[in-house]
Amino acid sequence: MGLWSFWSFSLLAFVSLLHPFQPKFVAQAEISSLGANDRFYRLEVTPLEAGVTRKSKVDNGTKVFSAFETEEAGALKPSNGKHAPESGLGNQAPISVKTAPNYPKIPAEKYSNMFEDDQRRRTMFDNTFPDTRKRAKRSAGATHAENVDRSTSGEAQSRERFVETVQGVSNSRAEYRRAGEEARGSSPRQSEPHLDTSTFALSGDSAHNQAMVHWSGHNSSVILILTKLYDFNLGAVTESSLWRSSDYGSTYTKLNDKVGSRTVLSYLYVCPTNKQKIMMLSDPEVESAVLISSDEGASFEKHPINFNILSLLFHPAQENWILAYSHDSKLYSSMDFGRKWQLVHDNVMPGRFYWAVMGLDRESDVVHIETRIAKGRAQYVKCRAPRCTEANRQYLFPGHVDTNSLVVQDEYVFTQVTKSGRASYFVSYMRESFKQMELPKYCLPKDMHIISTDEKQVFAAVQEWNQNNTYSLYISDSPGVYFTLSLENLRTSRGPVGNLLVDFYKVEGINGMYLANKLVDNHIKSFITYNKGQTWALLPAPATDVAGNNLHCILPFCSLHLHLEMSENPYTSGPVTSKKSVPGIIVATGNIGTELSSTNLGMFITSDAGNSWRQIFDEEHNVWFLDNGGAMLAVLHAATPIRHLWISLDEGKKWDRHSFSLAPLYVDGVLMEPESDNHIITFFGHFSHRSEWQLIKIDYKGLFSRRCMDGDYQTWHLHNKGELCVMGEKQIYMKRRPGNRCMLAQDYSRIYSSEPCVCTDYDFECDYGWERQADGKCSPAFWFNPNGAAKSCSSSQSFLNRTGYRKVLSNNCKEVGGTVWKTATGQQPRKPACRHRPPRGLRLSTGHGELSAAVGSNVTFMVYLDEGDSQRTSIQLDFGDGIKITYSNLSRTDDGIKHIYRTTGIYRVTASAENGQGSDSIALFLHITSPVERIYLSAPIVAVRGKEANLSVVVWPSHTRTLTFFWWFDNSSEPIITLEGSISYTFQREGKNKVTVQVASGSTIMQDSKVITVKEFFRSMLLSFSPALDEHNPDIPEWREDIGRVVRTSLSQVTGVPEEEMLVALYPGLPSTAELFILPDEHASKTGSKEDLEMASDICVTYLKEGMIQFELKADIRIIVYMTQQTSAPRVDSNSIHSSGSAMLVLVTVVFVGLAAFFIYKFKRKIPWIHVQTEDSHEKDPEVISTVGQNDTMTKVKLSEFPSQKELMEKELEARSRGGIGRNMERIVTREFPNCTNV
Repeated sequence: MGLWSFWSFSLLAFVSLLHPFQPKFVAQAEISSLGANDRFYRLEVTPLEAGVTRKSKVDNGTKVFSAFETEEAGALKPSNGKHAPESGLGNQAPISVKTAPNYPKIPAEKYSNMFEDDQRRRTMFDNTFPDTRKRAKRSAGATHAENVDRSTSGEAQSRERFVETVQGVSNSRAEYRRAGEEARGSSPRQSEPHLDTSTFALSGDSAHNQAMVHWSGHNSSVILILTKLYDFNLGAVTESSLWRSSDYGSTYTKLNDKVGSRTVLSYLYVCPTNKQKIMMLSDPEVESAVLISSDEGASFEKHPINFNILSLLFHPAQENWILAYSHDSKLYSSMDFGRKWQLVHDNVMPGRFYWAVMGLDRESDVVHIETRIAKGRAQYVKCRAPRCTEANRQYLFPGHVDTNSLVVQDEYVFTQVTKSGRASYFVSYMRESFKQMELPKYCLPKDMHIISTDEKQVFAAVQEWNQNNTYSLYISDSPGVYFTLSLENLRTSRGPVGNLLVDFYKVEGINGMYLANKLVDNHIKSFITYNKGQTWALLPAPATDVAGNNLHCILPFCSLHLHLEMSENPYTSGPVTSKKSVPGIIVATGNIGTELSSTNLGMFITSDAGNSWRQIFDEEHNVWFLDNGGAMLAVLHAATPIRHLWISLDEGKKWDRHSFSLAPLYVDGVLMEPESDNHIITFFGHFSHRSEWQLIKIDYKGLFSRRCMDGDYQTWHLHNKGELCVMGEKQIYMKRRPGNRCMLAQDYSRIYSSEPCVCTDYDFECDYGWERQADGKCSPAFWFNPNGAAKSCSSSQSFLNRTGYRKVLSNNCKEVGGTVWKTATGQQPRKPACRHRPPRGLRLSTGHGELSAAVGSNVTFMVYLDEGDSQRTSIQLDFGDGIKITYSNLSRTDDGIKHIYRTTGIYRVTASAENGQGSDSIALFLHITSPVERIYLSAPIVAVRGKEANLSVVVWPSHTRTLTFFWWFDNSSEPIITLEGSISYTFQREGKNKVTVQVASGSTIMQDSKVITVKEFFRSMLLSFSPALDEHNPDIPEWREDIGRVVRTSLSQVTGVPEEEMLVALYPGLPSTAELFILPDEHASKTGSKEDLEMASDICVTYLKEGMIQFELKADIRIIVYMTQQTSAPRVDSNSIHSSGSAMLVLVTVVFVGLAAFFIYKFKRKIPWIHVQTEDSHEKDPEVISTVGQNDTMTKVKLSEFPSQKELMEKELEARSRGGIGRNMERIVTREFPNCTNV
C-alpha cells in the first residue's frame, strides 16, 4: 500500500445543562486517509442539537461500507451489573439533508476505514438509495447509550459534555490484563518501555461545549482545534475559538485575531488532496462567508457568499474544485477553492451529487446529479460543473427514477424505479447503458441495499418477499447484472429513522475473507468465509479464557460470536478491527456460547486469519494498531476517568500498562497518525466537568530500541482449517517476530510469496439460475431452463452456461500441467457450444417498462430471447409508423433499440425473431402522447328540442387516438365517454342546458363548458358593425360577451322586444360579426308564440336595416349594428373538426333561394349552423345579398372572407390564450358567413 500523504481529524463534543450528575458523551469526527489516487466524499453539516454527522474518506486500498450519524446518548440501561451504551439516530433538524422515505431504495456503501485499520464495524444503510457516506449506529443488542456521572469528590456538576461515541461502562476491575497462562502471577511493568507525555489546556474556553480537531497528519506537525459555544435554547453557535499547534500538540496558539474577533466559526474543512488548504465556514446566523487558508491555518482570507452551505464535496484529484449544497436544494461549484461560486443546478436531492470518477468519466469536471422533478420522481443528470446549462446536460437514464436513488460508485451507477408498488433496480457498468439487475426469479425483493462494489463485483443485501427482520446476501457478476445467493438471513436492525443495519464485515488484508452474523433457529451466530461467500463456517471459540481456564466450547453447539457493528466515533476503534498492513490479525468484541449476546462481553484476537482465537480482555476495550501494525494500543471502554493505557508488541499475548496522565482523564477520544515515522498519539478530554479541554500528547517511540532488520521477521502461511489454497493460491506472509522491540519499516512487503493452485470445487460458485444442494452440487432452479439462450451464445460476455458453475471473482486458481478441474458431478465448467434451435420465448419491452412515451422522445426497446441460437437469429423490429429495422443477431440489441416518434398515436410495435430452425414474434402497443395545452368546446348557442345537436372539441396541439373525452350534460351523474372529439346529442328539455367536456391525456385533465339554450323553434340573423369596432376589438371572450350584452340591450330598447327573448353572440376574429337569436315567449301558446316570433323578427330587421340600432363604445365613438343577411336556412356546424375544410355552399342566386333553403333544411337540420367558405381564386368574389335588401352604405361581406369551422375554433383558442393582450397581437381578418335563420 502506498504512502499516506496526510491524516485529518475533527471532533465535535457538546455540553448540555439538563442532567448535571449524568453527563453524556457525543462527538463528531472527520478522518481521512488519502493517497495519490484517493477518492473523497462529501462533508456534511448537520445541526448539533439533534445529531452530528461524520463523512468518510476512502483511499485506494479501502472501501466505504458507510459513514455515520449519531445522536445524543440515551438513558442508562443496566445489564448484569454493567451499563451498556446504546445509540441511535436522532431526529434531524431542518438543516439536515438525510431523511429516509419508507419505500425501497438501493443504498450504496463503501468499506469505510477511518484509520484504514479501523474497518467499519457494521454495514449501515439508509432506507433511501444513499451515496457512499452512510450513517452507522451500534446494534441495540450490543451497546447502549449511557449517562455518565462525572462529578468529582461528590460535587454535583451543573453541565454535561457529550462525545459522539458513547463510552462503554464497566464494573470495577483491575486495569492490568494479560492473556492466557501469562496472566497468572504477573505484575504491571511500568518502568520499561517508557512513554513521553505532555499536557496542554485550552485556557479560556471552558464554557465551550463543542470542539472540532484537525491533524494534518503525515509530514505535518500542525493541529487545528475549533471550539464553540452552542446555545441549545437559541439553536446557534454564539462563540468560537480557533487554536493552532505547529509542534504536534505540545503547545497551541489562539488565532481569533487572524480570522476576525467578531467572526463566529461553525465548521472546519481540510482539502483532502492538499492538507495545507483549510476552509472554514462562519455561522450563517451572523454572516455567510468562507475563510480560506493555503498555509495550514497560519493565515486566512474571508470571502462572503450568498447561500448557506449544508455540505461540501471535494474533487478527488483537483485540489481547488469543490461542490457545495445549499439549504434551498441548490448545487454550487467553485474552481478556485471557494473564492467564487456559480450555480450548477437547482432542485438537487441532498447527497445525490458526485464528482467524476477518474478513468471512467471523460472530463474530470463532470458531475452526476439527481434532480427532483415531482413528488417521488427525479432525473439522473450528467453535466460539466462549469457549464451545466440545459443544452449541455445529458439524461442518461431513459425515464424518471425514484428520488434518493442515484449512486455513483466506482465503475457502477445505480438507480431505482418503482411502478405499481414494485421496485426495479438498474445498474450501469463502466458508464455503459443501464441494465436491469437480475435476481433469482422468485426472490421478489421488497428491499435492496448495495453493500460493496469492491473488485468489480457488487455485494447486495436483499430482503426477499418472505423475510421480515432479516436480509439475504447476494453477489453479482462483474457488470453487476446477474446475482446469486451467498448467505441467507443476515442479522439486521433498523435505526430510529428507518436506517438499515446489516452485520457484515470485510476483513482487511486477506482477499475474499468476510465475517457475518446470521439468524439460525432464532439464534444469532457469527460466520466466516474465505472464498468470498461461497461457503461459510462458524468461528471456533478459544480453548481458554483470559485467566487461562478451559472453556470446553465445542463446535457446532458452541462457538465464538462477534459484534460487527460500526464504530460511531472515529476516535474509538469500534467492536471489530483489522488492518491491511497486518493481514491475519483481527481484534473484536464478542462472547462465547450458543448465540451472540450483549452481556459477558470480552475482547478476542486471532493471529492466523480466524482459524484460532484468544481472549485478551474480559471487558470492552478500544484497540488500535500502532507502528504500521507492529504494536497494539488498548484503552478501557469506560465512562469513568482513566489514566492508564495498554500496549502489546506480540500480537496481544502480553500487555504492558503505561500511565499517560497524572490525574484520571475523562477520555473523549484518541488521535493518532498511523503509517508515519513519528510515533505520536493524542488523548483529548477533561479532568473534571468544569476543567478546560485537555490535550495530552504521547510519544511512544521509546517503546522501540531500533528499526527492524531482516532477522526480525518470520513467515506464516495463510490457510483455512489446514487448507493452504485460499482464493486459488498459496500465500505466505511476513510479520515481526513477537516480542522484538524494533520499529517496522513503513513499506516492507507483507506478502512473502504467492503461488496459484489447481482449481477445485472450492473455487467455484453456482451460476445464475442454479442453486447449491445439500451435497454441494449446483442444480438448476425449477424456474430456470438451462437449455435456454445462454449469454455466451448472444454476446462476448460469457456468463450463463449449462454446467451451472462460475469461477469466484478474484480467485486466482488455474489449470496446471493440463489438468482440467471437474465438479463433483464430473462436469467441466466450460461453456457449451451453441446448438441450432428455433427461437422461443421472444420478449419485447421498453427500456423503462412503460407503454407510453412523449412525442419526440427517444424510446428504447429491449428484445429478449429465452430459447434459441441467438448468434444466428435475426431480429426485425417494426415500430408501427412505417419504419422497420433488422439486426443480424440478438447480440446487437443488447444496448436496446432506440426510435423517435414524431406524431401522437397508438402504435403496434412488432418484434420478429427468425433463424433456419423457425421463427417467433411478439407485439406491444405503445401510446405516444403530447401534453394538452388547451381545449375549446364548439357548441351551438341555441339548439332545437328533440333534434340532434353536434358538439365538438378542438384540442391544441392535435392528438390522434390518444385522448379520452368525458361529456357531462346538465345534472347527469355519469358522463358519456368517447374516444373521438365530437358527439351528437339530443336535448329533451327546453331552457338553458350546461354542457361540460373533460379531455384526459395521461394524468392531465382539461375542461371547457358551454350553456346551450334549447327551444322548440327560434329565429336568427347575422349582424355586422361599423368598422370602428374592429379597431377596439381585443378578440377575447370577455369582450365579446360584453358587446353582445350591450347590443341586446340596445335592440330591446329600440324594438321593444324583451331582452330575455333575445341572445346576441359575437364570433372570434375580424371583422367583428355576431348572430342574433330571437326566442319565443315561454308563456305564450305555441301558435301565438310563432306569430309573436315572426313579428319580433320583422321589427328587428326593420330597425337594423335602417341603422337605428346603435351603442356608444367610447366617448365620440358610436357603433351602428347592421343586419348582414337573412335566410330561411338553419345555421349548421360543419362537423369537420378534424378535416381540412368545411362543406362548400353553392353560390346563392336570387333565382334559387327557395331551392337552396329547402336543400339545407332537408339535409342539414341536424347541424346547428353552417360555415361556408370559398376557395381563393382570381375571379371576382361573389357577394351575399340579403333577401330583404340593404342600403348601399351597408358593409358588404364576401364569401371568401369566411373561415372553416376548425379555423374559427382555433382562432377562439388563440384568443383565449392571449387574454387581455389581444390589442398588441397580430390582427387576423375573419368573417362569419351571415344569415338569418328561421326554424
